[in-house]
Amino acid sequence: MKLQQLKYLLAIVDNGLNITAAAERLYTSQPGVSKQLKLLEEELGMQLFTRKGKSLGSVTPAGHQVIDRARIIMREAENIRSLASNFFEEEEGALSIATTHTQARYVLPEIVREFRKRFPKVGLNLHQGTSEQIADMVAANDIDFAIATGANDLFEDLLLVPSYRWDRSIVVPKDHALTQLGRKLTLQDLAEHPLVTYVFSFGGQSSLKRAFADEGLEPDVVFTARDADVIKTYVRMGLGVGIVASMAADCSDRKDLEVIDAEGLFPRSTTWIGYRKNAVLRRYMIDFIQLFAAHASTQQLDDMRRATSQQEIDALFDADKLPVKGGCAEGVTEAA
Repeated sequence: MKLQQLKYLLAIVDNGLNITAAAERLYTSQPGVSKQLKLLEEELGMQLFTRKGKSLGSVTPAGHQVIDRARIIMREAENIRSLASNFFEEEEGALSIATTHTQARYVLPEIVREFRKRFPKVGLNLHQGTSEQIADMVAANDIDFAIATGANDLFEDLLLVPSYRWDRSIVVPKDHALTQLGRKLTLQDLAEHPLVTYVFSFGGQSSLKRAFADEGLEPDVVFTARDADVIKTYVRMGLGVGIVASMAADCSDRKDLEVIDAEGLFPRSTTWIGYRKNAVLRRYMIDFIQLFAAHASTQQLDDMRRATSQQEIDALFDADKLPVKGGCAEGVTEAA
């Protein structure tokens, strides 16, 4: 059995059992991939796939078990390569990150700028998506780091470093009725207007909807998007009242929009950066984590590897002491 055969096997699975597509992804020939699959099945004495003529039909029960173990083997092989790179190519390599639009647009630019100054020979690949899409990228072994908020149940195979907390902000046109209240905004006020906000997670009830439900209110959500800039565009069109992460309340928006602080109306959210439990972190990877989560010490990152649950990891980082990230002119402050 060769690592190359396992690599070909996983490529076939990850390309929908299409051997031609797998060969193209591997920059090799389709006959070569087919031959290595046949040799692997002969050595194992079992079929990993059912056949439909010359095409693959489905993964056999035994095939599923082999594939699961092949993924572990290939990850460990990559870790061995990383260990060698730690000694010989300390400041060279590549880093793939999957995150949401809000993080990519409003949080990461300055971090990426500083990282590039420190490690100009490290290539950065940034992928954007919803929490579910990020989880798919993690499962496909396509990324090194995931950055998201909540949805911890989707990332049980990752070590999650709590990085900062944030509240929501309300964005409305300058002449909107909510700007004339003369008092602190309430959920009842918001429930009286059509709302424009983020796409809700497919898994479970969102914290936004839950906050309204706890007050016996039903929000009138007329439009959702994963992109805060899209949300603000539709607010400008008069479609409804926007609810965005506080980091997305950009200074440039205040030319024609009013930003209303919604601290306390909804549960405070925590953003994390995560990586695989068996990953070998190179020096530049640790630097990136600490640029994103400046409070995380090297000792805490070492202690995380010995933790047996995410609860133990969370206990290493006192939630009350995590920085709170705000929007325009608010920056990042220590939690109250």
